[in-house]
Amino acid sequence: MNRTLLATLVLTPILLASAPQAHAQHLSADGGVQTFNYLADQYFSDVYFHFGPTAGTSAGLHQYDDKLEDYSAANIQKQIAALHAYEKKVEAVDPATLDASVAGDRAILLNSIRSTLLTLEVIRPWEKNPDNYSSGITNSAFVIMERPYASADIRLKALVSRENQMPQALLEARKNLKNPPHIYTEIALEQIDDIIGFFQTDVPSAFTDATDADTKAAFAKSNAAVIDALKSYAAWLKSDLLPRSNGDFKFGADTFAKKLSYDEMVDIPLDHLLEIAFADLHKNQAEFARVAKEVDPTKTPQQVLAELATIHPAPDNLLSTFNQTFASLIDFINTHHIITIPSKVEPTLEETPPFMRATTQASMDPPGPFETHSTKAYFNVTLPEKNWTPEHIAEHMAAFNVGTVISTSVHEAYPGHYVQFLWTPQFPSTVRKILGANTNIEGWAHYTEQMMLDQGYGQPGTGAQNEREAKLIRLGQIQDALLRDARFVNSIKLHTGQFTFDQAVNFFVTDGYQSHSVGLVETKRGTADATYLYYTLGKLQIMKLRADMMQKQGAAFNLQTFHDNFMRQGFAPIKIIRKAMLHDDSPVL
Repeated sequence: MNRTLLATLVLTPILLASAPQAHAQHLSADGGVQTFNYLADQYFSDVYFHFGPTAGTSAGLHQYDDKLEDYSAANIQKQIAALHAYEKKVEAVDPATLDASVAGDRAILLNSIRSTLLTLEVIRPWEKNPDNYSSGITNSAFVIMERPYASADIRLKALVSRENQMPQALLEARKNLKNPPHIYTEIALEQIDDIIGFFQTDVPSAFTDATDADTKAAFAKSNAAVIDALKSYAAWLKSDLLPRSNGDFKFGADTFAKKLSYDEMVDIPLDHLLEIAFADLHKNQAEFARVAKEVDPTKTPQQVLAELATIHPAPDNLLSTFNQTFASLIDFINTHHIITIPSKVEPTLEETPPFMRATTQASMDPPGPFETHSTKAYFNVTLPEKNWTPEHIAEHMAAFNVGTVISTSVHEAYPGHYVQFLWTPQFPSTVRKILGANTNIEGWAHYTEQMMLDQGYGQPGTGAQNEREAKLIRLGQIQDALLRDARFVNSIKLHTGQFTFDQAVNFFVTDGYQSHSVGLVETKRGTADATYLYYTLGKLQIMKLRADMMQKQGAAFNLQTFHDNFMRQGFAPIKIIRKAMLHDDSPVL
């Protein structure tokens, strides 16, 4: 899932209204809980959404709709100063004065601030990644056009205001970008034509219902200016920036470890993490070989994998194929008491937006936690491009085989990301609705892929037509697990200099059992999404938490109760959830 996660103040009413539970909690003698919640609300209004208005729109806070991120270096320095100020304020709140849940919120907020500072001051994508600008402004338009949270005229007026600020954002990019990694500029160029097409075609078609003549005229002008600015930016990227893009994408061991600690509250040494990654990789490879032998004992695992890659729907049937999985998944979850599904409304299938296609195969895009007028969630799937060769299309579709279609539906929808989104109203605080650990979010979704099959889904009558298809579904699940294992290994090896880019691509193919096309996309993603090891890292933490809960509760353990209680903790790092559910500080792995 791709989710946007970034002195007396009149607090935003909707932020206060969203978290009555937090403010109703027991107050310590010095009002620590009240102080922290007031401070957190200040931070979100003063810093988080002030410097990231697109995140405000995504969250459902539409007072930010007419604003765009100020991409100037001067504003980035203002953001850094504000973050340091709030870091000191949050540090000053004594966690001993807080209830356990709020103490967890304090740790989450403090780590989020420190992670953002690490990004701005050390990683510095604003100086290194040209796609941050072109895809960034595209996302700022997309979050207004994708949901009918207000009339077309109101939303179009907000979009015009944002578009009027976009050419300047692309000018700031030219000032800020200094010796980017070559691969970053390549990715920006790879996506720029689709982005231009998005503003030429998709954006106008989203507002055909608009009726206000003045707003429509203003939009025609602002949209044309954005298209011209993007074309100019594309030409500059190709002729000027690309030849001098010789920078290094590697984070280095120290920065990588700090980011992992801030984002996921995982401080396991990187060499030990690699041992964990390889152990899970080898276990999954052995299981793939065992199941492949049951499918066809006359073939090697690689030959069975090659056959599996060819068993997929036609590209134009891919969205409907995903949609057809929902009924059996929902029925299985309910009849086998896997987890409570808080709503009967299903997500909507659509093609992945153009600015995400270069690095994303499928994703879930739910509405923000404070959205009240448009609560539809979108299940995005990347379809083959019209100009691809037949070989490229075949490689791309291999990622949507009979097995991986099931595991992707489980991961993105039931009971993965979509079900977790449905639990958002029950999250205990504003902090846990806005800020999230990917080891929780992606770890949960990845955990459910194996858990559902372990509980019996994918057998004949429940997702599979016969025994052979059941085994192919299991192979698809293991293949997806191997993909995440390969991300785990590559993320560390790429960013500590142990792998070159080409070695990482090859590792996805040889050890992760992926096509070369997928390996290329995955490695591109890993150059910027450095800690995308969080899928397997989170899954393993959740599996250990479940095993520890089973040991503690014995015969009283109930899977649905465990999953429901896990959901109630929000998007918190697993370390915090372990403390809440086990009441101890035992290791996460």
